Amino acid sequence: MNKPPRALLPLSGTLLAFDAAATRRLEACAAAPCPQPSLLMERAGLSAARLARALCPGAGQVSVLCGPGNNGGDGWVAAWHLHRWGVPVTAHAIGGESRSADHRGAMARARAAGVPISSEPQPSTQAELVLDALLGIGLRSAPAGELAHCLRALAQHPARKLALDLPSGLEADTGRDWGAAACTDTLTFLGAKPGLFTGAGRALAGRVWLDELGASFEAESAVAELVGSELVAGWRALSPRAQSSHGTHKGRQGDLWVLGGAMPGAAMLAARAGLHAGAGRVYLDGRLEADSIQPELILRALPAEGPPIGSCLVAGCGWGEGQADRLAALLDCHQHLVLDADALNSLAADAGLRTQLQQRAGRGARTILTPHPLEAARLLQTTVAEVQADRLHWAQALAQGLNCTVLLKGSGTVAASPGQRPLINTTGHGALASAGTGDVLAGWLGGLWAQAPSADPQRLAALAAAWHGLAADQLPQGSAPLPASQLVQRMHQLHP
Repeated sequence: MNKPPRALLPLSGTLLAFDAAATRRLEACAAAPCPQPSLLMERAGLSAARLARALCPGAGQVSVLCGPGNNGGDGWVAAWHLHRWGVPVTAHAIGGESRSADHRGAMARARAAGVPISSEPQPSTQAELVLDALLGIGLRSAPAGELAHCLRALAQHPARKLALDLPSGLEADTGRDWGAAACTDTLTFLGAKPGLFTGAGRALAGRVWLDELGASFEAESAVAELVGSELVAGWRALSPRAQSSHGTHKGRQGDLWVLGGAMPGAAMLAARAGLHAGAGRVYLDGRLEADSIQPELILRALPAEGPPIGSCLVAGCGWGEGQADRLAALLDCHQHLVLDADALNSLAADAGLRTQLQQRAGRGARTILTPHPLEAARLLQTTVAEVQADRLHWAQALAQGLNCTVLLKGSGTVAASPGQRPLINTTGHGALASAGTGDVLAGWLGGLWAQAPSADPQRLAALAAAWHGLAADQLPQGSAPLPASQLVQRMHQLHP
């Protein structure tokens, strides 16, 4: 007996994500000679029908949009089950001739059972629930013709929408949107797909459910790891405060330096965040006056010889232009460096600085970059559209190319390090779309790193992003933007 599908967000622990190629290999291995449709299709269709009935138990009319491939076959099996349970259902045959024997078998059985079948390339106007079984992981390019027409109609339909495996038009591996309709729920099969959790995936997939259909992947074939609140809960294992005795003092909790510039508010936000993250002492260097709201911050110029070994430094928040010499000095001598905002723009404009950055790891110095997509595009000398079309690839390419850790911000923030599997953060939503929240993230990351300088930079970056997102998750989606100063307080309240 298969386990029922489970909702994936919020995560109950880390979860591996698998691309379309690995999914197809598992499908092939799990296939066995049996009457049509296949055992996996039977399980997927039954799971979809059960979830559809649970999500919308009183639906007066259900439309199942069936494409020509195996995803459509799952839809035909679901329609057959709903029909035999007495649910008013209509199946729509869309996209041309069947592409597999399994699909043809599922369609023939539904037809023989008397499932009403329509050739209309759109859901019924009376449908209260629509199952999207058009494309699944088979997408290669933008849908055209009847499929494109159907997706446009689906996007405008007011019914609750349940996608099978993926919202049709969403690319499984990248989260690229080829014209998908936003769904309220997605039931994905066999394993989580990275595209559901980064790029356009979070906005299009709605609530994501997983049914492994009784099969399992080899962990080595995973292309990413999904992370979230469990990282925050695990901070106690790294935090010196959680482990310290009564005899500890602020000097044992780590020092953080934040370097300000032309926009002092940005550095101030980063410094406050580092303090609330738990750093023992936070030094603020820049054209600043004493912070009456956070008087614990220490206003001090960075010593010419650099801060003490073991401390962490956050650079770039509100710097302004013309900071190449300043950044070159930091790259040359500082051990733990978080680079954000204008420091990233200086890197993008200067090949010599990028070479300095690449060489840091060879002498044991570690660097974390925190770009948003535009900053990443500048560093990669490509476009924002290209970065957003394949966030996993570009985050990893940037990390490999610059020999450091990269935290590519955005929906489904990606933490990448050379030679390591990327991590995708699953927390947060649009309430973080507010000026200064990136400065808070950089400062919080610096505050954590100051306390745990030997921690893996990639997991530490993912931890900071998860913590950042959890503060927003306390608010309903669609809330007004969360001011950055309030975000610091909300993150502080989440300390485990």
